[in-house]
Amino acid sequence: MTNASASRSDVLALDVGGAAIKAADGGGWSASDAFAMWREWRHLVSTLARLVGPRNPRRVVATMTGEIADCFPSRAAGVAHIVGAVVEAAEACGCRAQGIYLTDGRIVTPAEACAKPLAAAASNWHAVARLAAARVAAGPALLVDIGSTTTDVVPIADGAVTPLARDDAGRMMSGELVYTGVERTPVAAIVRSLPHRGMRRVVASERFAESRDVWLVLGELAEAADSGETADGGPATRDAARVRLARSMLVEPAAVSADDARAAAAWCAEVQARQIARALSRVAAACGSRPRTIVVSGHGERLARMAVARTGWDVDIASLSAELGPAVSRSAPAHALALIARGKLP
Repeated sequence: MTNASASRSDVLALDVGGAAIKAADGGGWSASDAFAMWREWRHLVSTLARLVGPRNPRRVVATMTGEIADCFPSRAAGVAHIVGAVVEAAEACGCRAQGIYLTDGRIVTPAEACAKPLAAAASNWHAVARLAAARVAAGPALLVDIGSTTTDVVPIADGAVTPLARDDAGRMMSGELVYTGVERTPVAAIVRSLPHRGMRRVVASERFAESRDVWLVLGELAEAADSGETADGGPATRDAARVRLARSMLVEPAAVSADDARAAAAWCAEVQARQIARALSRVAAACGSRPRTIVVSGHGERLARMAVARTGWDVDIASLSAELGPAVSRSAPAHALALIARGKLP
């Protein structure tokens, strides 16, 4: 997906994930392309070049989460592969310089990033947290950024990012990283059973349906009949999602009506919201105070708002999607990194 027309930019920022690659120039242009790193890692250079080339930027900077993909034997190997691909793609497109974002907030040379792989790994949350922090002048706040795979909960204090942990393992332990999202989370990882016509049906421990099906059925994700990025490779439509939800219960599709599918999807969404609400409470407790403001970001904003509601907190909610538009909000880490590289974000 791409928004705005192409034109020369000073900086192009890339967010190289395990399931998608996002790009932005900090001026309103953004793109988000599906990319299954675990299958397509050999094609990363050509994929990045297709994004970079038409923009003809002077500089390319990058952040990442794709280094955790299981095609790599370690995070260090994943970081090295992604950094090398960014450099090669940028040079092939005639860019002058490249930089890699670290979780300490610096943009460093590719060589330094490879020398400090754990600081370069999973760094995109920090960039978008800086974007959120710039919108919170005073008091405690939280960023809740929900994407296709994960939810980031990042503490902010008086306009500064104040994480409890900086690496994936530590952030997952603290509640700052929740492995649930609105597209790629298997339904079997969300619930053990689903409501169906007055009974609870056990969910098979298979990848028959994903959270994308939940949010398609609920009307929160746009349908895409030509998309193959689903559990069965079929279309991303509400009716196909209904069939996948039926399959997860091992019942025939004809036995699950559109209303049945909505009831099952609503329960999955509720369980996700409660899981994220618990994480919000854990992070707030560790920070010693409830937030006054919560900044929501990503294309899972509806889920973020549900989670906040379940905390019972009286807070102000600020939406990056409302401010930046849905497309740029979906690519918020890349947009934030472009602003950082341009010196427009503290």
